[in-house]
Order: sequence, then structure tokens, then C-alpha cells
Amino acid sequence: QVQMVESGGGLVQAGGSLRLSCAASGRTFSKNFMGWFRQAPGKGREFVAAIIWSGAITYYQDSVKGRFTISRDKAQNTVYLQMNSLKPEDTAVYYCAAGFSGSVRNDLSYDSWGQGTQVTVSS
Repeated sequence: QVQMVESGGGLVQAGGSLRLSCAASGRTFSKNFMGWFRQAPGKGREFVAAIIWSGAITYYQDSVKGRFTISRDKAQNTVYLQMNSLKPEDTAVYYCAAGFSGSVRNDLSYDSWGQGTQVTVSS
């Protein structure tokens, strides 16, 4: 099992930036990729971004391309989500997750999840 702890959420005005961090511990060698998902009030959980741990290949949801950047620090077992040009529709609880196989865009591919961090973008 991999333990995930997110940090960095908060309240920001539209157009602002936030950087989320997710520190992984435990059986981190068992993961092949890490991702960020989000869930807005009254909506389902949706894919935001993912990164292949070994090769740093990245994937993004279309609505965040060009605004969000996912990266990882292998030495620190930490994944980051830099969010720029934030919009009110980005308001959600953001979760990081780790997985071993399957589609990185499918939350069923992930077996370790953090507790979530709230991001609120005011207009």
C-alpha cells in the first residue's frame, strides 16, 4: 500500500495560481504512475492530469491543458500540480492517487488515494 498526503489547496481569485503537492510513502516502488483527480460539488470525480513515474510522460484533461503542469520529484517521492490561470470552474476537491496498471485517465486504475485538498477559485 502507498500512503498519499496532499497539500497546497486554498482560496484564490480567478486568474491566480496554486501549487498542489502530494507526498507518497510506503510501497512506492509498486506504482507506475501518479495522477490528480478532482470532484466538484454535486459532480463525479474527473481526471485532471497524470504522470508516468519512470519516464515523466504526462497526460492532461483537455480543459486544463496549457494551464496546469504535473511534475514529479523521484528522490522525494512527490508529485506536483502547478495550476495557473485558474477559473471558477476549477473549484473542487483535488485528490492525488497512485496506480500500477491500466488507463491513467480512469480512476479505477488507481489503488492508493490521498484525503483530498480543497481548491476554491473566486470570480
